Amino acid sequence: MRKITVLCVGRLKEKFYIDAAAEYVKRLSRFCDLKILEIPESRPPVHPSPAQIETALLKESVILKSKFPADAYIISLCIEGKALSSVDFAAKLLETSARPLLFIIGGSYGLHESIKNLSDLKLSMSDMTFPHHLARVMALEQIYRACQINSGGEYHK
Repeated sequence: MRKITVLCVGRLKEKFYIDAAAEYVKRLSRFCDLKILEIPESRPPVHPSPAQIETALLKESVILKSKFPADAYIISLCIEGKALSSVDFAAKLLETSARPLLFIIGGSYGLHESIKNLSDLKLSMSDMTFPHHLARVMALEQIYRACQINSGGEYHK
């Protein structure tokens, strides 16, 4: 069974996000060995300077890198990443099936450049900006959809 890790900056707090994520975790259990890891979000002051944001992202990046599974295919979610259709995303997961998958979802200020530079794929969910908590649910749903597509399931239409 394929190992998939979703590494997130920040914790889910709102019940509706927690419930939605839990539903996809449950659905994915038949397709993969899924692990969700959370690290604390660095909180720069209100109205931070670019240097304060950089410092916070760098601090998060050190913790994130320490959680990387060995030999993982790394997918960072970031706005400047490549947008894929659900079918193309499913094909990418098939192409990389020999390796564990690592999805990285940054906090409210995104991901440090060093994390993006280590990524095998920078993936954009949309040109729009979403809260990182919603991005986690969306990523889990797309992983589930990809698994359904690759198994010939009826979920994707």
